[in-house]
Amino acid sequence: MHNVVERLIAIQSEIKELLIKNNSKNRDLNIIIVCKTFSMDKILPLIDAGHVHFGENKVQEAELKWKEVKKKHSNIKLHMVGKLQTNKVKTALNIFDYIHSVDNYKLGEKIIKYEKDLNKKIKTFVQVNVGEESQKSGISPKSVNQFVSYCKNSLCLNIIGLMCLPPINDNPEKCFLHLNKLRNQADLCHLSMGMSSDYQTATKCGSTFLRIGSKILGERNSN
Repeated sequence: MHNVVERLIAIQSEIKELLIKNNSKNRDLNIIIVCKTFSMDKILPLIDAGHVHFGENKVQEAELKWKEVKKKHSNIKLHMVGKLQTNKVKTALNIFDYIHSVDNYKLGEKIIKYEKDLNKKIKTFVQVNVGEESQKSGISPKSVNQFVSYCKNSLCLNIIGLMCLPPINDNPEKCFLHLNKLRNQADLCHLSMGMSSDYQTATKCGSTFLRIGSKILGERNSN
């Protein structure tokens, strides 16, 4: 068995134990393996093992790596987990199945425009700036309900949940619990939160999509 598959299985076991230990009803927890900078030869053993959810941070890299692979493996679900620029939306909709970083009105409007052009509906998350950091993208926590309502009711976007990147020096548990509360207020199903450094905490706090890269694929190549 390839070492990346062994690492995935170990994390899946750990998560299962955490859910049982915390008496969690969340049995629909998905691991998105974030593949930024990793070549397909490192990823293929995971595909061969039956893993479905994979993530990329950049549209161009995703298109180059996944276009042909997705033709052969139609069950794969590809997630855009990085910042999406409005001029890349059309290309993104062609390759991705989920977008985790809807963070402004203009982007939402672009997505719905190209959804209509391409006759494709995509699953989206609203990115929330839980720490209200000036250098980070995301909707302010106090504006989440208004933004979600606009995206769902005025644009008819398929918003399925909220996503966050906690401040580096803050307590991730506090941020994850805050996002879970905002998710409930907005009446959404999913939470995209937790990465290699804090996925255990995110699991305890109700995450439904964990974005894990280096913990499974190893040290990331420089890009």
